[in-house]
Amino acid sequence: MSEYIAHDADGVSVGRVEKQVFTFARPPERLVLESGEHLGPVTLAYETYGRLNRDRSNAVLVCHALSGDAHLAGYHREEDPKPGWWDIMVGPGKGIDTQQYFVVCVNIIGSCAGSTGPNSVNPETGVPYGLDFPVVTIGDMVTAQKVLLDHLKIEKLLAVIGGSVGGMQVLEWCVRYPQRVFAAVPLATTCRHSALAIAFNEVSRQAIMADPNWHGGRYGPDNKPDLGLAVARMIGHITYLSDEAMRRKFGRQLQNKSDFSFNFDADFQVESYLRYQGRKFVERFDANAFLYITKAADYFDLARQHGNGSLSQAFSKARARFLVVSFTSDWLYPTYQSREMVQAMKKAGREVSFCEIEAQWGHDAFLLPNPRLSQLIRGFLKRAHEDIRK
Repeated sequence: MSEYIAHDADGVSVGRVEKQVFTFARPPERLVLESGEHLGPVTLAYETYGRLNRDRSNAVLVCHALSGDAHLAGYHREEDPKPGWWDIMVGPGKGIDTQQYFVVCVNIIGSCAGSTGPNSVNPETGVPYGLDFPVVTIGDMVTAQKVLLDHLKIEKLLAVIGGSVGGMQVLEWCVRYPQRVFAAVPLATTCRHSALAIAFNEVSRQAIMADPNWHGGRYGPDNKPDLGLAVARMIGHITYLSDEAMRRKFGRQLQNKSDFSFNFDADFQVESYLRYQGRKFVERFDANAFLYITKAADYFDLARQHGNGSLSQAFSKARARFLVVSFTSDWLYPTYQSREMVQAMKKAGREVSFCEIEAQWGHDAFLLPNPRLSQLIRGFLKRAHEDIRK
């Protein structure tokens, strides 16, 4: 839970928060995955903000993207240099107002931020799973989240919100557990990866697996495939930006130099920036987790998995109202993919609003301060909460 404290000129923070854990699927009652494999025990790391109201009608689940975690907003310690990853959106008076809603964020299975994943200890061997960890899907992640909400005695969510891979989870929630979701906000996401998106993920995975320290996924804490993971992050980071964002931020400016070095140092600012992003990423993320989550994103195909190839048939299973948001400069999940899902939702008879937001920062735009996005989400949640209580 969280306690409110003053934050800064942009608003109020939820303040100090604590990571919580929940373990289920203890053998022999293990979690059955879509692959047919069994996994257990399963631990989920999660955080909550605000308070659940008396009629339990104000619960909002926020789903994180590939490299995110359960630390959505606030601070774990006073000395933390940064708050949670969506602190700009979640807190008192913000787009997702924690004075109005009880907000839950769960670290997905397959990750490395407290939930069970490939770097967790396999209880059968006493060593980390590595590639013995079963391949998980977006559906498996959502199923695990549903077990946690059962534990929290939340029978119906006011809303599920998420961007990118988090948006995939939002869509999966709506068709897998339609009676559990009243409203949904998929941001900067897609119903299935394009060949281009799969290609970028595959190159990233190959960078990790080509690192001599990877050892087939059985690396130790002191000898990790950091170089491969850093390159994978550099590749991914390029897809999160846009040509305009990179032109404005870097152009062809040199990095603390007046001329070319005529060697393979980082001459350009953009080179230095990408190397920095790669170095920072390996300090907080696991290489095998990157492999598993990108593969889950590549496997995600809402029409194939829930509609016999028809996207409208898949959405016919949903009962939620939707707010779909895309960004003009997002070339990883471009607006045409959001329009495709909106058309399928309408064909299926769903209530849907759609907004394409003008933004120059590419795919990552949903993570950056944007008054338009905050207003959209605030208004959508307000109307949904009024209607669910009628």
